[in-house]
Amino acid sequence: MSELIEVLTKDGTYSLRSVFFKENFHSLLGALEETKIKFTAPSDLQRFKDKSLNVLDICFGLGYNSASLLNELIKQKSYLNLYALEIDKKPLEYSLRNKYFLKLWSPKIKRIFESLYLNDYFEDQFFNCRILWGDARKKINIIPSANKFDLIYLDGFSPQKCPQLWTIEFLSKVTEKLNPKGYLITYSSSAAVRKTLRNLGLEIFSIKPSFNDRTFWSQGTVAIAKLDKNKLKPNFNFENLSVMEEEHLLTKASIPYRDQDLNSSKDDIIKKRLNEQLFSNLLSTNKWRKKWGMTKSALRS
Repeated sequence: MSELIEVLTKDGTYSLRSVFFKENFHSLLGALEETKIKFTAPSDLQRFKDKSLNVLDICFGLGYNSASLLNELIKQKSYLNLYALEIDKKPLEYSLRNKYFLKLWSPKIKRIFESLYLNDYFEDQFFNCRILWGDARKKINIIPSANKFDLIYLDGFSPQKCPQLWTIEFLSKVTEKLNPKGYLITYSSSAAVRKTLRNLGLEIFSIKPSFNDRTFWSQGTVAIAKLDKNKLKPNFNFENLSVMEEEHLLTKASIPYRDQDLNSSKDDIIKKRLNEQLFSNLLSTNKWRKKWGMTKSALRS
């Protein structure tokens, strides 16, 4: 799809940078660290010990999120039905050639990834995994309508770089795939994404920062379809949105991305949103930032 440049992150793990999107696949703080903090930990996989679960990984990329998931499920002997969506084979090809990436996981992960790369699927007594190559806006329709997911990982390039995967229309299709008690997890703390998910009927939570730094006020978002707060066990990885985050949803930043026919270009989606923001009476995002003493986060949002 585009030229990719190898990037060594601060935790010693490798990532890539897309020349086309002008963005890294992971935070420079660490590809593996980001995966664990923003996806694996909030998934609370112990819930599925000795059980089965369904997972949808949107924007498979190098495979860190699915590899970490599979690695944990191998340890706890859980059963998995996985669908992955990805437009570009190059990142997975890179992962299969990178011995440092492969050393992070159980040897079985390499076999699974090789099969996904060559055959688009892997199947054994524990795991049934499929990858659908192409535009996620189209490929999501191939997943049987009866398939509902306990976990959905949404890990595309940031909304400003790839708005196609963060629109009302696409997120509506994604939430339709979520089990009633399923978790939709993303690294994004974008007000537009959070407000859209809330308007689609999901409960929104903030993934807690791993350290005390005002710059990193959130590590992402967990959205839950039907939540019985009386039965929700304490989760040390995500929490209710803070007052600051709630106010973020009242600013122009919360105006959604729109793609009515799910075939618009990046530029068209961005242009429509900018026009809507221009004529909006909502609070400017700059005023919100000044009120809370915020600087732009170094993490993707």
